Amino acid sequence: MASSNTLKPAVAPDGVKYQEAAEPEAALGPGRRRFLRTAGLASLGAAAGMAIPFHHNLPHGFFPAAMASSNGLAGKDGLTLLNDRPLNAETPPELLDDPITPTARHFIRNNGIAPDDTSPEGWTLSIDGFVDSVLEMSIGDLKERFEVVTLALTLECGGNGRAFFDPPASGNQWTYGAVACSEWTGVRLRDVLQAAGLQDRAVYTAHYGADGHLSGDPGKLPISRGLPIAKALTDNVLIAFAMNGADLHPMNGAPLRLVVPGWPGSCSQKWLRRIELRDQVHDGPKMTGTSYRVPEYPVAPGDTVPKEDFRIIERMPVKSLITFPANGAASGVATDVRGHAWSGDRTIDSLEISYDFGARWQATELDPPINEGAWQNWRTTVSFPVPGYYEIWARATDSAGEMQRFAIDWNPKGYLNNRMHRVGLRAG
Repeated sequence: MASSNTLKPAVAPDGVKYQEAAEPEAALGPGRRRFLRTAGLASLGAAAGMAIPFHHNLPHGFFPAAMASSNGLAGKDGLTLLNDRPLNAETPPELLDDPITPTARHFIRNNGIAPDDTSPEGWTLSIDGFVDSVLEMSIGDLKERFEVVTLALTLECGGNGRAFFDPPASGNQWTYGAVACSEWTGVRLRDVLQAAGLQDRAVYTAHYGADGHLSGDPGKLPISRGLPIAKALTDNVLIAFAMNGADLHPMNGAPLRLVVPGWPGSCSQKWLRRIELRDQVHDGPKMTGTSYRVPEYPVAPGDTVPKEDFRIIERMPVKSLITFPANGAASGVATDVRGHAWSGDRTIDSLEISYDFGARWQATELDPPINEGAWQNWRTTVSFPVPGYYEIWARATDSAGEMQRFAIDWNPKGYLNNRMHRVGLRAG
């Protein structure tokens, strides 16, 4: 029997392909098959803002044509679908060329099934646990009680780049596009927690959303992660209700979510309903075992690592992305080259590119971050000595001196891949 993580291609009515990480349908009971189909299409219905009558008649592996057009999901532009239960989609690097990522090109990472109702009316957020005063607030209350700020913040899935691990690691096979830097508007998590009165025993947050578990069991949560108090109290961790000057997209957490820049995107709970203050490291779903954890020491590719030797991922590593030219492009004797670079809670000190397979490196013009937590945009021009095939490689060095390498530090779950990005092109 095939593994539950087997990747299988599926084709939409208009020929668009996507990948789905799912259990073989034959291995599921009829009730579970019905639920998974309903749950996956419900999440798409939330994105489209409408129900999908007769969804039970849609053949397995087919994607609704209006939502799998050449422009991608409703409200999304050109994303590549990885699977639809839960819904996950990444953005090709060349579509991330904007200094600030448009909502239409922001990746989607779900762990469960999106709630059907994402209207801000009646939505409440509670703060409880080890606090002096339990708070329950509407989105309007948040806007009235706390300073509203807008920040450009980088979000990245901890598994971005998993597709390049050898031997393979199970999970969504992200290539480069599970990263974005949009403008988020909301209130600081710090301000809200301080208003509730943090008790001395509070050492960790726990986040709870309105998304449903894939099993359909209302007693189960798909994901509930948290943050150390020190991170939760930093200036750029937001409870956000707007994105790029408009309401949040349903698949990006509408109407309320956390945005925690520089740490794995799983910390940035979507469809946020509750934050609990705990006196221990949170132990919700996807916080324990090997989820969002890496070995405490270097391991050889394919090694088996005891669970007790894994540590929680906190800051993301130094990374960069080439957004122009696209991989496989044709060029003249010279071309502009540009992209972005970021490194967890740090800044980028330099971004270099090479077009001779790493023999020489050329400095680029590197912008400072718009604000703390934003990626940094870079650009340069390359002139090729003779016509032919070239590869452009990019490597970033951060404020702590850490530099990208060509190699991957393998780990069993396929996290934190930060090898240099490279694109090939034909010049002449």
